[in-house]
This record gives sequence, structure tokens and C-alpha cells, in this order.
Amino acid sequence: MSSFRSPVALALTLLAGLILTSTPQLSSAAYVATTTATAQVTAAADWTPPTVSLISPASTVKETVTVSATAADGETGVRDVVVEYLAPGASTWTAICTDTTAPYSCAWDTKVLGDGPYSLRARATDLAGYETTSAVVGTTVANKLYIELASPGDAVRGSVPLSVSVQNAGSLSHTVRVEYATSGSTSWKTICTNLSSPYACTWNTTTLVAGDYDLRAVLVSGSTSTYSAVVEAVTVDNLAPVVTMSDPGSPLSGMRTFSTTATDTGSGVEQVVIQYAPASTGTYRELCTITAEPWSCKVSTATLADGTYSFRAIATDAAGNAATSLAVGNRVVDNSVSSVSVEVPAQLTGTVTVGATASASAGVASVRFQYATSGGSAWTDLCTDTSSPYSCSWNTTTVADGLYDLRAILTDTAGRTITSAVESGARVDNSPLRGVDVQTANGGATAGRADAGDTITFTYSSQIDTTRVVSGWTGAARSATVRLRDGGVLLRSGKEDALDVLASGSTVNLGAINLKQDYVKSLGTVQFNATMTAGTVVVGGVTRSTVTLRLDSVASGSTRLRTVSAAAAMIWTPSASVTDLQGRACSTAAVTETGTTDREF
Repeated sequence: MSSFRSPVALALTLLAGLILTSTPQLSSAAYVATTTATAQVTAAADWTPPTVSLISPASTVKETVTVSATAADGETGVRDVVVEYLAPGASTWTAICTDTTAPYSCAWDTKVLGDGPYSLRARATDLAGYETTSAVVGTTVANKLYIELASPGDAVRGSVPLSVSVQNAGSLSHTVRVEYATSGSTSWKTICTNLSSPYACTWNTTTLVAGDYDLRAVLVSGSTSTYSAVVEAVTVDNLAPVVTMSDPGSPLSGMRTFSTTATDTGSGVEQVVIQYAPASTGTYRELCTITAEPWSCKVSTATLADGTYSFRAIATDAAGNAATSLAVGNRVVDNSVSSVSVEVPAQLTGTVTVGATASASAGVASVRFQYATSGGSAWTDLCTDTSSPYSCSWNTTTVADGLYDLRAILTDTAGRTITSAVESGARVDNSPLRGVDVQTANGGATAGRADAGDTITFTYSSQIDTTRVVSGWTGAARSATVRLRDGGVLLRSGKEDALDVLASGSTVNLGAINLKQDYVKSLGTVQFNATMTAGTVVVGGVTRSTVTLRLDSVASGSTRLRTVSAAAAMIWTPSASVTDLQGRACSTAAVTETGTTDREF
């Protein structure tokens, strides 16, 4: 919702029984208003949340330190800023202070806390009641003798640099060693020993069996040993992926799909780069970079000069191992002839726009769009467009829900025609109740990693009967279990980890989310204790139901979590067991996360 101003007093009468409040900042989502039933509403002149950022303190702190934040609001002004910390292993943020005047700062007494890594954040609220949470920053509290081993990463290969920090050793005579053990065992072996400042060494992983390992550092002073926290489940992977370039065909013209197959049994494929090389030079250049399955991309071959080319793919796993496919050569790009390809939206609901890319050496006279029942041969015209960009509006409510094929027919100025490849299996779904969006918000310690404090929000197209989500549920806060499973557990790729919701003694009918990234290590399962609540949002005058899950503590599988660096759009498949207030079942059509593609959690 965009902000607005009026030079005169603005008064709105909203529906009795609605109250306007702010929602949490969801990843990639625009601000919407939530509603609850019990109060009269007046309109606020301020629709824009404040801005806030926490000034990062030193990497290591002790005793009492000042923690500061900056906050601003160009409309009603900042009401207050709350500075909070998250203790190691905790699931709840603790307030350090609330400051109502700039500069916003707190005196943080760390002497009463245990040593270890802490997360800090600031929450700013403006005078209209809208709130924004800053990005999380980290620091280490060290008031006593403290040793910390820096994590080398979730997945490593070859020779791995290791770094240890020691705090408050003073004049104490000591040495440091670093150890490893098979993940979950207590059989510790030495990587390096007798280290003195700056406490660094190299871990040669090439002699190890691929798998997960725990690491720790030990400070030795005489007969006394002080241990660091264990860095758990570091994946050792020295095996490169397997990648094959698919034949794109020849001749190539118009919009074409370039595909590969890529697998990795260790840390998982992180990205695939498809390259092309003109036969005249043999020098490869990037055609596209893909960070999620399927390992394919659509590219307009008109961006390449007509000629003969070779194509290949390079796959890189999470540990940094790379493999290059064999090249597919002698493929001709020729856009001097007519070409046309049809582009179909991912969701066919209501009125949608179907597009086409078309070119012809003689000039394009028109592009005609057609559809047919999937697999059928009776084609029906949608429209004919005579000017670029070629597109057609399709009111999908005029056809029955189901699967459809679409194609485009180009006619050049000489009267010759060419028909595009068929885009098959597009689903039309105009169910009264459907999922419209799924979003996550990072409220935990680490961006790109599932943490306590993170939230997942499901949004429906209208209000739902909450008793059909969980039997007897009113929408009030209740406990649930959020389960994350590696894609391999479900016989999918490791880049297609799944999220679903469970509850003791009850089925939770929220369907499942394909996270489209690798948040859980190979064949792993992680379960979080969670809190589930229902609410409503008003979008375009329509009241919609939301269900939000807030992750609490890890119930099981904490060592199987991974931190994701690449962005992806989640896909939610709702459950048909949920109904609207009239008892109509929810569509099971897949819902792709809206907004800018980002890292979840």
C-alpha cells in the first residue's frame, strides 16, 4: 500500500466491527492491513512503517556496553525503539530497554549473562502504531576465559582454514588445539595442536570419508582444559557433481528452453551455469545461471548472432566442487526465418495475459492465440494481435476448470504461417476459495536459516472456517509442530525441501510448501515447536484469512539445518480439507510466493 497525503482533514467511516492494525514485515510482501472484530476504526494519515537499523557493536563485548539504533519516520514520527537480544539456544527475544527519544541507545549489562554468541535487533514503532524490525546483528559476550571456533561453513572440501579466538586469557600460559569427530559421536581426533595466537590452522579433509563432522577447539593451560562450543554437522564433500547438457536441438530460433540434468550425493547442487561458444572462436560465455531445479532456462536465441554454436553446463555444489558437462556441438542458431513461441502465466485465474515472442524476416503481420483442452485437437481462438508486444487477454472464467494447451500462430507479411510449440498442461482454476500467497519473515538469528522467531504466513483468497484447519480451532494461539524435510526424503531433489505442519492428536490441513532450496542436510528431518494463529487481512476491500506459524525451539534434528545463500520462490500446495465460510472446498492449485525472490527465514 502506497503512502498518501491530503491538505485537508481526512475522515473515513469503515465497516463497524473492524480495527486496522499493522502486520509483521513479511519477506517480499507488500504491507497489508489486518482486521479483528470488536472495534470502530478511524483512518490514519500515516500508512508507512518507520525505518530502523541497529548499529553493530564490537564483535566481542563484556561488562556493560552501549547498544545503539537509528530510527526515523517521515510522517507521524517515531514513538519508541525497543532493543532486544537473543541468547544462545533461546527461542524468545529479551528486551534490553525501550527508548523514546533519539539518539536511541541502551546500556547492556552483560555481566549477568552467560558467555557465548548473542543476536541483537531493534524494533521501532511510529505514532500510528506501525512497527518495523531491524536486521539482526551478532556479537559475542565474553566476560570470562572464553574460546570460540569460527564455523568454516555448512559444507567444506579440500584444505579448510580454521580460526579460533580466545578472550580474557590475560597472562595465562596456554596453547590451543582443534579437534573433529564424526557428527554425533564423542571420538575426538586432533586436527592441529600447540597453536598460539593468532590460533589458525588448516584442516585437510581429502583423507576423510564424505559425511558430517563436529568440530571444537580446546584451550589447555597446565592440567586445565577449556572447550569451545561445538560447531555441529559440517559436511565434508570432496566429490564433484554429475552434470549433463541436454541437446537443445537445431536449428534454434525464437525463445528456446536450454536444459541440463545435475545431481550431487554430498552437499547438493548449488547452481548450474549454461554456457555457449561460437564455433568461430570456441570461447565460452554465460548463457544463464540457474539456482534451483529444474536446471533449465528460457532464452531468446535472437540475443545470439546467427551461426553455429556449442553448449555446455557447469554444476557447482554447496562445498564448491564443480564439474563441466560434455559439450553439445554443431547447433545452428538461425533467426532469419520466422519464429514464434507462446508464454503462459503460472496461474490461470480470472483474466490473465497470454504473451508471445515472434519474429519474421518478411515482417510479422499478426499473431493468433489459441487454446484447447489438454491433449485435444479442437483449437479455439483467443484473439489476434497485429503489433508487438504480442499478447492476448483471456477471461478464464468462461471455460471449465481443468488443464489446457496453448499455442500461437504467426502470419508474416507474405501470408506464410508458422505455429509455435504447444505449452501444455496449463491449469485453469477459478475455485471460490484458493491460496493466494505464502510468505516468511526472518525473526531469528540467521538470515537464510530456519531459526526460532521466524514466521511462515499462509494467505487465502477469502475467509476460512478455522475448524477445518484443525478440529475445534478458533484461530487463537495454539501449539503445533513445523516439520522440514530434505527433498531426498520425498524422492525429490535436495533443492526441493518440504515444510508441513503437524499437531499432537490432530491433523493440520495447511497442505505443504516446497521451499525450492536446501534448508535441510541430505535425507534429514528437522522439527520445530511452533505457535499457530489465525487472522485476517483486507486487500482491495476483500477480507482474507491468514494462518501464521512462529517457530519456537528445535524439537529434533538441529544438526541437520543448513544456511541457504541463494534466493528462491516457495510453492504452496493448499489442502482441499479447508473450506470457506460457505463450506466450499479450497483449491489445491499450487501457489507461488509473490514479491521479490528472496531467501526464506
